[in-house]
Amino acid sequence: MQQLIYFFRKFKYFLFFLLLEFVALSLIFNNLNYQRSKFVNSANTITGGFYSQFSNISEYLNLKSENKRLAEENTKLRNLLSQKKILDSLNQIDHTVIDTIKFNQKYKYTSAKIINNNYTNQFNFLTLNKGEKEGLAKEMAVFNSKGIVGILENTSNDYSRVQSVLNRDSRINARLKNTNYFGTLTWDGKDYKTVQLYDIPRQAPLKVGDTIVTDGKSAIFPEGILIGKINKINKGNTADNKIDVLLFNDMSNLGYVYVVKNFSKTEIKKLEQNE
Repeated sequence: MQQLIYFFRKFKYFLFFLLLEFVALSLIFNNLNYQRSKFVNSANTITGGFYSQFSNISEYLNLKSENKRLAEENTKLRNLLSQKKILDSLNQIDHTVIDTIKFNQKYKYTSAKIINNNYTNQFNFLTLNKGEKEGLAKEMAVFNSKGIVGILENTSNDYSRVQSVLNRDSRINARLKNTNYFGTLTWDGKDYKTVQLYDIPRQAPLKVGDTIVTDGKSAIFPEGILIGKINKINKGNTADNKIDVLLFNDMSNLGYVYVVKNFSKTEIKKLEQNE
């Protein structure tokens, strides 16, 4: 208490000055509209900037859950779209008959998250956080909104291993978009951004920048999944070209993916084996 009294005595003139300043500023802001509006605007600028930064931080922290939600929502939409195509093909059938039909959906999509990713080796693999419990099995296609990622190589109860498109053993059917010219997509093990396309005939109308997509002739990838664009055409003395394809996907930065089950795969493979 003695120290408090001593403090007020020592700084009484300074404290009295601050009190007068406060009274003067209060009179100014309460009686002059211009000064009051400038003060309010300044305060709003400061608090608005703070809230904006806080909102940005909150949005960033929520990205993980938001990405998961969007991946699951897109998966449902893909499955519904696959069913709609069947409905469209049955639009001439009486609705009472349609209601009794078990729709022969060709593909089923499951969302999953990549929890481990290799892209710097010659034989690269990825790990997904879903497995046999979710209906995943070997030889299912894996891709995201930008393009192909790889093919399921092995599964356990809760996890799956994906053979990356960046794997020297990878072989994927691919074609030039908007044409029927197709070939085999491989990787030479050099640049993780670029893969190679072989067996495209020399007469195919190729140019740098053309889009390459999945061919759909195998029982793994649906037709038309994006792969990349032609970066370089290496013409040799053979009947076909070696084409460098710049991937749309950044294979060093992957998150959520879709895993595709082809309900007709077993039937197609059985038929092809009996040829």
